Amino acid sequence: MLLEVLSSAILGLALAWAAAHRLSHRLPDRPMVLSTGVAGALFGAFVMHSALDAGHVLLVLLGAVIVSVASLSLLLRPAGRLRRRSATA
Repeated sequence: MLLEVLSSAILGLALAWAAAHRLSHRLPDRPMVLSTGVAGALFGAFVMHSALDAGHVLLVLLGAVIVSVASLSLLLRPAGRLRRRSATA
């Protein structure tokens, strides 16, 4: 179980770093992104480990990656500026 926790935390950190590096203009501050990636991966590993029990390390890590990516996607902002039309236009 310790291997699952460490592996999922490292995977979440790596995914968050890659997202922060590639999409820095659409994401909030780097500490927020990194902590969200790690927290999402740890939560995903917890859920998958609870559902599958021991012996399914690869599936637990896959669940960690999926939840981490989903958590990071919630932080994305729109790429362009939103056009707001006035009520009189």
